[in-house]
Amino acid sequence: MVSHSLSAWLMSSAPPPAWFAALVAVGMYTALRSAATFLAWLHRAFLRPGRDLAGRYGTWAVVTGATDGIGRAVALELARAGLHLVLVGRSPDKLARVAKELAAAAPACKVRSVAFDLAVTGDAARRGVARVAAAVEGRDVGVLVNNAGATYPCAAYFHEVEGPVWEAVLRVNVEAATRITRALLPAMAARGRGAVVNVGSGSSVVVPAFPLYAVYAASKAYVDQFSRSLSVEYKQYGVDVQCQVYILLPSNSRRSSVVINQGFYLVAFKHPVPMVGLAVAVLVQIPLYVATKMSPVKGASPFIPSPEEYARAALRCVGYEARCVPYWRHSVQWFLASLAPDAALNHWRLQTGLQKRNETKALLGGKDCS
Repeated sequence: MVSHSLSAWLMSSAPPPAWFAALVAVGMYTALRSAATFLAWLHRAFLRPGRDLAGRYGTWAVVTGATDGIGRAVALELARAGLHLVLVGRSPDKLARVAKELAAAAPACKVRSVAFDLAVTGDAARRGVARVAAAVEGRDVGVLVNNAGATYPCAAYFHEVEGPVWEAVLRVNVEAATRITRALLPAMAARGRGAVVNVGSGSSVVVPAFPLYAVYAASKAYVDQFSRSLSVEYKQYGVDVQCQVYILLPSNSRRSSVVINQGFYLVAFKHPVPMVGLAVAVLVQIPLYVATKMSPVKGASPFIPSPEEYARAALRCVGYEARCVPYWRHSVQWFLASLAPDAALNHWRLQTGLQKRNETKALLGGKDCS
């Protein structure tokens, strides 16, 4: 029937049927929308300039997890951009080392360091945040980068994860980031300018589920929603709040307590594990990587930037969208993931996680790693 009416119309000079005109209109709208989306992505990825962070927001920045990897690279880029730094990290020795690097890279940069274990809670957490607040008192703090994050070291069912392990993940990813943001945000709002950058994860937004890392993914979903909600709340006060989406990997550590490395907390194994075993176990993470010492992938590649390359991309995004993927190749991976059905992604994530979990348990003689 439709074919006959279309043939009849093509053979005549009559106007097109209404249904055909509607299809053409929908097709044109879809094509124009897709073209506009693609052009907007090109602009964001390659043409849009970064903000003048010191001029727009303030001359001081606070970076948590600033002693290695992306946190260190971000601190160096901020210093080169003319900002002074307050570094927050667990290791006084590493903080001192990064301070020396900042002095060499940007001699005019003033640096203050706060040794603060973000995995603590209660009074200890409040005292740590108070030290951060004291370090910035009287200073024009314009940028806060909540970079430190925590995870458990290998894929595991939730019932296999010890209480101290998942509690530490929540303390670092949720509680510490919330406390520090709450401490610094009022002054930014009062001055009418500021930027808060919270580090999210593809595990909470790129894939529909992240089995065997449930607490980690859930904590990063909190970071994402927390950031986007604050963005709406504080835009009227001149404060830009943003969640930047990427993935970091744990370091090769055998310690039996919470450790910090590469700006990322690793709730470590309670059993000694060969280094190669941990490297295999952490490959369960989704393919949005950054090449750091704690990653099993050594060296940059087309989809795996160096910390320095990633830091430059991250700072170019500050002040724009409430949620962004700074590294353009990661955004391509996100787009490709969006084309796959949720059921297929969930099956892939679960099967990949189970494979790595079983490999790690074999290395531990059948014991759980968490």
